[in-house]
Amino acid sequence: MSRRRFNPDRDVAEWQGPSVRYDLLKEVSIAFVVVLLLAILFATVFSSPDERAITLQSWSKAAPVDFVQTATTELDGTSGTATYGPPYTGTAGASQKLGPLSLESLVGVHIPLDTAQQFVIRPLRTLPDVPVLDRAITEYQLAPASRKAAWNAAYEKAVASASFTGGVLRVPAGAYGPVGTMMSHLLDMARTGALDGALTATPQLYGTDYTKPLLFIADGAYMGDVASNRHLLGEQWGMMNETGNYPGQAWLWLYTLWYQVPPMNSSSNGDVEVWAIMMLLTVLLALVPFIPGVRSVPRLTRVYRLIWRRHYRAVEA
Repeated sequence: MSRRRFNPDRDVAEWQGPSVRYDLLKEVSIAFVVVLLLAILFATVFSSPDERAITLQSWSKAAPVDFVQTATTELDGTSGTATYGPPYTGTAGASQKLGPLSLESLVGVHIPLDTAQQFVIRPLRTLPDVPVLDRAITEYQLAPASRKAAWNAAYEKAVASASFTGGVLRVPAGAYGPVGTMMSHLLDMARTGALDGALTATPQLYGTDYTKPLLFIADGAYMGDVASNRHLLGEQWGMMNETGNYPGQAWLWLYTLWYQVPPMNSSSNGDVEVWAIMMLLTVLLALVPFIPGVRSVPRLTRVYRLIWRRHYRAVEA
């Protein structure tokens, strides 16, 4: 049988030159110990540059009026989370599309959220021995939808002029029924930290699912203001940022770059468009060894001689 023709981009010639004994395990062990010691040293000296995480408690203490305004939109179902679409809600037309295809709709609603129940009413029900609150919740839940909508609209209008003085939320009087009582107690619950616990409660020993509090916080204006002050907005450094005006993770630059480029920077389908671009680039990268011409670039440019320059100086001397 005839032998296959040698292809320098595919085949490797058998090495005929000198060889040097190399203990890879020893090198890896030394590198691990050195990096570990440096990590401990730098962590001790410099600590973490990151700020404390935003919680419902810290938000409600720093911006109580914004918290209550946001909680009202959770109750009436007009918040960003309540109208987000899959995977949280079935809001029609909320999904991003890649051409005619909606990837979110294909996955469906697999983390169903009823913000009124899960962010407001159920947490309030966990407060013990508060008869006035129990009556307010019962009155609200038994009321017809039209009455609830009227109460919510009235409170939303009133809370726009609210203030927080002397540790008390002061909202102008209005025909908002039991909503005022519910919001006042929810704010108190958040300021004590109990609301964080209620939204992360789990039958397991440790609660590690922060989806609900994160979505609740993201619906308000407070986190956006903090992000702006920390240079975390997309027009600053975006999601690749470390705290302060620093670029952060270099491996995310390629991903976040596309959010600054038209049409993704203004498209309502920006997320799925960026995802599609990155998937295409990933496939192309995986196929580099099979693309004629492209796979020959390292060999033709002889860049390997720069990397292994000590070796080539030695063998060609």
